[in-house]
Amino acid sequence: QVQLVESGGGLVQPGGSLRLSCAASGSILRINAMTWYRQASGKERKLVAAITRDGRINYADSVKGRFTISRDNAKNTASLQMNSLKPEDTAVYYCNADLLRVATLTFEDYWGKGTLVTVSS
Repeated sequence: QVQLVESGGGLVQPGGSLRLSCAASGSILRINAMTWYRQASGKERKLVAAITRDGRINYADSVKGRFTISRDNAKNTASLQMNSLKPEDTAVYYCNADLLRVATLTFEDYWGKGTLVTVSS
């Protein structure tokens, strides 16, 4: 069974920093893209940052220059370093991975359950 687990969320003051982590576990052969999304209360889920296996990165305009995505292919993990946080960054942050399972030998889309980030004074 494959799982994605996010960690690192919490309450932070405006201007502060947080680092989110995503760990994929289970019978995984390969992970292609790993992506962070966020969903604010009452709003649709939106892409925050994505990183391919070979390190190509894409950011939402709203986080460019403040957030940094990274990954460790050997450990099946991804991280999101968030600096200069703003109240509008408040949301549940989800990790998504396009991964190849041993059981099916097909690429499938997996989601974590999310971690809440609250930016408030």
